[in-house]
Amino acid sequence: MDLDYSPVPDIEGNPAGVICILSETTQRVAAERRNSFLLSLSDDLRSLKTPAEITHLAAVRIGELLDASRVFYAEITSSGMMTVERDYARSVGSIAGVHSLASFGPDLLAAYRNGAPVVVYDVPGDERLSPPARDGLTAREVGAFIDVVLFEEEQWVGLLAVQNATPRVWSEAEERLVQEVGVRVKAAIEQARAERDRLWDLSQDMLARADFTGMMSAVNPAWTRVLGWSENDLLTREYAGFMHPEDVANSLDVIAQMARSREPARFENRIAAQDGTWKNIEWTVAPEPDGINFVAVGRDLTEAKARKGELEAAQEALRHSRKMEAIGQLTGGIAHDFNNMLTGIIGSLDLIQRNIAAGRLDRVDRYIDAGNASAQRAAALTSRLLAFGRRQSLDLRVTDINALVSGMSELLTRTLGEQTVLETHFKAELWAASTDTNQLESALLNLCINARDAMPEGGRLIIETDNIYLDEHYTRDHPDLAPGEYVILSVSDTGIGMTASTMEKVFEPFFTTKPVGQGTGLGLSMIYGFARQSGGHVRIYSELGFGTTVKLFVPRAHGETETVQQRKARFPLGLGETVMVVEDDPSVRLIVTEVLRDLRYNAIEAVDAVSAIPLLQSDERIDLLVTDVGLPGMNGRQLAEIAREIRPGLNVLFITGYAQNATIRSGFLNEGMDMLTKPFAADVLATKVRDMIAGTPPD
Repeated sequence: MDLDYSPVPDIEGNPAGVICILSETTQRVAAERRNSFLLSLSDDLRSLKTPAEITHLAAVRIGELLDASRVFYAEITSSGMMTVERDYARSVGSIAGVHSLASFGPDLLAAYRNGAPVVVYDVPGDERLSPPARDGLTAREVGAFIDVVLFEEEQWVGLLAVQNATPRVWSEAEERLVQEVGVRVKAAIEQARAERDRLWDLSQDMLARADFTGMMSAVNPAWTRVLGWSENDLLTREYAGFMHPEDVANSLDVIAQMARSREPARFENRIAAQDGTWKNIEWTVAPEPDGINFVAVGRDLTEAKARKGELEAAQEALRHSRKMEAIGQLTGGIAHDFNNMLTGIIGSLDLIQRNIAAGRLDRVDRYIDAGNASAQRAAALTSRLLAFGRRQSLDLRVTDINALVSGMSELLTRTLGEQTVLETHFKAELWAASTDTNQLESALLNLCINARDAMPEGGRLIIETDNIYLDEHYTRDHPDLAPGEYVILSVSDTGIGMTASTMEKVFEPFFTTKPVGQGTGLGLSMIYGFARQSGGHVRIYSELGFGTTVKLFVPRAHGETETVQQRKARFPLGLGETVMVVEDDPSVRLIVTEVLRDLRYNAIEAVDAVSAIPLLQSDERIDLLVTDVGLPGMNGRQLAEIAREIRPGLNVLFITGYAQNATIRSGFLNEGMDMLTKPFAADVLATKVRDMIAGTPPD
């Protein structure tokens, strides 16, 4: 009500009373509130993009405004089926799903067709509802409702329903409000669908609506642009018929799984184009609420895959170019270093021969030492090359790295000199590691020498050990490194450090920062190859002016650690036993047999497996078989198997310079077998032969 008060003066002009004029404004205020509500609702609906969002927002707003029990918008098909995707429900259950309008009875259907809102105050007492309809509505907790049917020309397309759990008398204003909301919802849905249709037509991706039985009911123009098929071709054939035969089973399995899980899915397959080619398509599919259909979005990956293939080809060409450059650098470095070493060996032998012929023996020892030094350098270079290529023969053992470093401390102190202070920090409960102790010692010595050279004015060198677990997050960036437990051996110095460009090259073969003649550049590449071959990894951290840290990641081992005894050079003699030597290189065969004969063994020899087998089949006594692994034709490992079939229990000593299958001894050697890596000293051969014949377990 609007109230207007005015004073009533007496004859003298003083207030004697009041006139009060009252005006009822209920309809105006209700209209203003309704208009404000509708304006706000229209503004909010305009920003929404999908019918589901539009209908849900409208249901929530009108439900809260009218204090209704349930509000929903339903889409109606021409067959009279009503689909409720989502509803607003307060203190009652949801009725989302598919319902038949025919179950409401003929009187209510006739009222719907008239187009006016259908208003029911009391469901149990309304005679327009058939008994089954009243029972069904009562079971769904509907006591009163307002239904507004929305039409597209003469076809009904939607229904906006506002329901109350108990009987309720709806006002005319409430009826008009529901009808006006219905009109706005229909307009907003049409706008959203118009925008969807525009995107449908303009989309470069293939869009489709299909059912789970195998047919498509709608496709956008992109299908014709990508594949060449007409809309009629696509809608009159099963979609599996367009798939590549090899992709049909997987594609249909994914669609069937989506139907069961009601969750979107992605997959890729090949689709036939009209010109006979195949297009690579990536699909995203999602089920519709009706449980019958699903929508699909297909993206043509054909050109992207072609570009990817071209990129991979270009990358492979670049890798090949870099590989050839590295090979050129490698061969050049090898030629340079080996020529120097061969000059020392050949020159020393020539001088020895000439001095012996002339009867001058006083300088022979000097020449022998020079030749031996060159040969040792050549052997070290070969070892580093094999390590870099991960082709050396590794003797993996359960090792205590703390003990290994402690055992080398005196050697390291002498090597580093007085200007370098050596510090060690050992992890108290360090795990046992699986490694080749000789190679690890060589790697550690090499790292320490590099650190010493990086500190020309002296400094601190720190050796540390620790345990670490590398998870998948770390190993994802290092494909050759498996997640798991590792022992870290790190070497840090306070030297000059390295630039970023130097860091990128430190593991390349023959890269060195040292002057010509002061290093082969194989040190770090050897360490890198050894670490990777043994199942570990190596990382280097450095900054110019702030020193360098190199960390070796060594796989953890489970078991008792082994102690390797350092042996002094010795030449144990034989007792006349027979040793069979199979070696295709005549020089190596000569040296091995001569050493064995000097040690009082009976040495018999063969150049290959073919000539060795008859000797093994003979009655000749053979106490030990010494064979090269890399024999021509049948290799040494195969010969050993045949030898043991002929002579069970025969011990076998393999000698190898390089054999790919023998790189990890634990997977190559059986019981009664051992291995020596070329080149080896005569005393090492003598000790190994004596131990194997005497039955001493191999180191």
